[in-house]
Amino acid sequence: MGATIDNIATKDKANLDIFSEVLQTLAETDKNLLVVTSDSRGSGKLVPFGQKYPKQIVEVGIAEQHLVGMAAGLASSGKKVFAVSPACFLAARALEQIKNDVAYSDNPVKLIGISAGVSYGALGSTHHSLHDYAVMRAINNLTVVAPADNFETAEAIRQAAVTDSPFYIRFGKKVMPLLSETNTKFEFGKGRVIKEGKDIVLIATGEAVYPALQAAEQLATENIDAAVISMHTIKPLDTELIAQYAKQCKAIITVEEHSVYGGLGEACASFLLQNQLTKPFKIIGLPDEYTVSGSQNEIFNHYGISGIGIKNEALKLLGNQ
Repeated sequence: MGATIDNIATKDKANLDIFSEVLQTLAETDKNLLVVTSDSRGSGKLVPFGQKYPKQIVEVGIAEQHLVGMAAGLASSGKKVFAVSPACFLAARALEQIKNDVAYSDNPVKLIGISAGVSYGALGSTHHSLHDYAVMRAINNLTVVAPADNFETAEAIRQAAVTDSPFYIRFGKKVMPLLSETNTKFEFGKGRVIKEGKDIVLIATGEAVYPALQAAEQLATENIDAAVISMHTIKPLDTELIAQYAKQCKAIITVEEHSVYGGLGEACASFLLQNQLTKPFKIIGLPDEYTVSGSQNEIFNHYGISGIGIKNEALKLLGNQ
């Protein structure tokens, strides 16, 4: 499905702001669109939505299981429901309801995990969602999406709103730059090529795509041609695109704001190994340890989810260091 970058998808906003703006636009002409939140109106940037459409937003308080159960019931009666809650709680406290009430029962709820990854920074491991890709991938009948920039966010919400199936869509809090002004195509299950390249491919998702692009720019100064793919849909995975770049590049790096276990990297590794597409390969993410405390940027830098960190891993993988 083609798309054009419009005034909603700007370079200077957090993806959550775009999420809210698109929802407001959709709600204006669709009274069946409802938002259900668990004390997340402010953090989900939904205050303007609630002011404009007070009859189309429901606040359940800090009750994530109730949030998902109610959203499933509303969806079963024909409503287009966006259930909004911090990703760390949505993907843990309400996991049984997501599995049974939404996915197993085929209720087309759009589960929106906000402040994802390490967006909560110094609040620490209790508030980090480094497990959500892993658990959501393991649930049948659930599409898992992490938009990287404002354009991908706008298209993901527009298209999910008219798709009659369950989704888990994850957002962080950072202001995100527009990654490409030329590749304006967005389709669930199809990765978006941000930069072509032939030496190494950097496959990233969500807010980790921008650091991968920065790494590619730094690698170019050393005559290394790095491709960058925004793998916004983690399930279903674009295995055709992965295979294409695995064949044309010398090495592969995946980058994600998630545990190195069970996320994008292991999904790619499983596909590659099972299809005899073996190249030097590295997963960059959060290791199996108590997460260091700090801001999102500080945590990213500590674990190498940065331009320089990814660049250095690429050089090692290519044998240049």
